[in-house]
Amino acid sequence: MRHTISVLVENEFGVLARVAGLFSGRGFNIESLSVAPTLDPSLSRMTIVTTGDDRILEQINKQLNKLIDTVKVIDFTSEDYVERELAMIKVNADESVRAEVLRIADIFRSKVVDVTPRSYTLEVTGAPTKIDAIIELLRPIGIKELVRTGPVVLGRGPKGWRQAE
Repeated sequence: MRHTISVLVENEFGVLARVAGLFSGRGFNIESLSVAPTLDPSLSRMTIVTTGDDRILEQINKQLNKLIDTVKVIDFTSEDYVERELAMIKVNADESVRAEVLRIADIFRSKVVDVTPRSYTLEVTGAPTKIDAIIELLRPIGIKELVRTGPVVLGRGPKGWRQAE
């Protein structure tokens, strides 16, 4: 089962390495990891996507909470949340397919962020399923490069980190 975990941590040197070490040392796989400072520059928020059964997730949560730098851990698997991901896709765009690439970009509300005589680079944001769908449509045209951020999540409604503590 796929789990999305959000971890609020002290924004200090080595915290990311300790979290990654926790996962690797126990044989847990991180499918994606996104880290950035919050409104409070002394704190960072990690969004971690992993897989495993409920027993594994319980162990992960306990281990994350034991880390000194951890402020709060939220497992969004059973929560109501908004999930978004960003991808940049460099696709072949010679004269014969430029119009088709632009139509696909328009359908997915993506932006053309770079143009060369032989390629377009698209920026697309949305749910991971949306990213997967545009990739599958662009694949036959010829994807030259692809980079994805992995998902980031926020709980729905007024409750935030400060109110949840």
